[in-house]
Amino acid sequence: MFILKRQDVEITNVQHPKRDQKVPILSYQGQTFRLISMFQANQEEEARAFWRDLTDNQGKACVLLEEPERYSIWGKIRLDQLGNDTPPAPMVAGGTPPAIFIQAGLLMVQAVYIDIEDFMGTKQAATFQKDIAEVFSRGRFPQAETREAVKQLLSVDPLNSLETPVWQEKHLSLLLQELHRLGKAYFGKSPFVSRILDALQDLPPMERTRFINWMNQSSVGKLWQ
Repeated sequence: MFILKRQDVEITNVQHPKRDQKVPILSYQGQTFRLISMFQANQEEEARAFWRDLTDNQGKACVLLEEPERYSIWGKIRLDQLGNDTPPAPMVAGGTPPAIFIQAGLLMVQAVYIDIEDFMGTKQAATFQKDIAEVFSRGRFPQAETREAVKQLLSVDPLNSLETPVWQEKHLSLLLQELHRLGKAYFGKSPFVSRILDALQDLPPMERTRFINWMNQSSVGKLWQ
């Protein structure tokens, strides 16, 4: 809808009518917009792709705000609807991530597993299966407590699975941290990050952007950059 600069708009914090929190509101030419997502300064391409998907493919009225230190996307809202509106969040601020984030993490786990099997054989793949099972056990991951559950998480396409595990953000962050550690242990100095991230191409473009945006701003982001 619009691509704007900071000097074009007014941003204020409005008290949410149902929660004890302030909500940032962008005002432009008598219209009001609520923050949907935030991107870092080096994520211009991702920000524009997400904004175009919302406006062109989903028909949403959105503003892309360009600032020197960041990009942000805002969705149109009437202030009297604020208590009923739940905008799509590309980042997770604690709690339960969207199912698509869990599926993305599992795609990365499966990519490591497949690479180990392809390059090192079934024996090393079996060892990785034990290693990742230990991560699930140590982190007390729900729906990953048994050997059969772990086998299913490593072999069944998470995008077509009837049931996605319900994990907290702490589980997902721990999984990505430990997955990177295991990747370094198995592949050594051989570059593996880009190959693993290629598995995210199976995600719908907007969801891939949401997940990568969250991951880059999480505690494990630097590991996978």
